[in-house]
Amino acid sequence: MKGIGIGISDFKALRIRDNYFIDKSMYIKDIIDNQSGVILITRPRRFGKTLNMSMLRYYFDIKGKDNKELFKDLKIMKEDEYYTSKLGYYPVIYLTLKDARVNEL
Repeated sequence: MKGIGIGISDFKALRIRDNYFIDKSMYIKDIIDNQSGVILITRPRRFGKTLNMSMLRYYFDIKGKDNKELFKDLKIMKEDEYYTSKLGYYPVIYLTLKDARVNEL
């Protein structure tokens, strides 16, 4: 039975647990097609920025060549080989400050 992954911001954990997921994988196609040198992603709180960045990391990261199973049945895998060949193709540096806390004096 599918669950609702409230508070889960890791794409892999969400897919492995078989939680409901709104397929935003075509965002990967938009990133590949974008000709900009820099992409700025701004959204209000709780709009899925960390989850989308996690999805991008698992898709592009060269260490994740075995991540194909995570993207099974998602729209991006139905695209032509130009897009699917980018799976596990690039070195990725992933930083998140989502869980960072500030110690106030």
